Amino acid sequence: MISTHLSSQGQVIIPKPICQRQHGEPEQELIIIEVKNGILLKPKSPFKTRLEQVAKCLAYKGKAKTLDDMDAAIARGVLENDNGCRNNTVRR
Repeated sequence: MISTHLSSQGQVIIPKPICQRQHGEPEQELIIIEVKNGILLKPKSPFKTRLEQVAKCLAYKGKAKTLDDMDAAIARGVLENDNGCRNNTVRR
């Protein structure tokens, strides 16, 4: 197990072997997610396409989805793609 520490300014240095395995780059933006047992850092991935380019691929012909339908689909997606983080809750 590799460990690090929290500086007096609240900074954490991610050890080089982990950065290399995760393809981290200097000045890379990370998203911080609070979970039940700590924090999760994920790379922020900016969109490089425009909405117009993506919208052309979204030809949906059917009944409009409600916000509840969308929330339920997102929740299912999170559970399917939890990457081993099951039983952790995100605080808002």
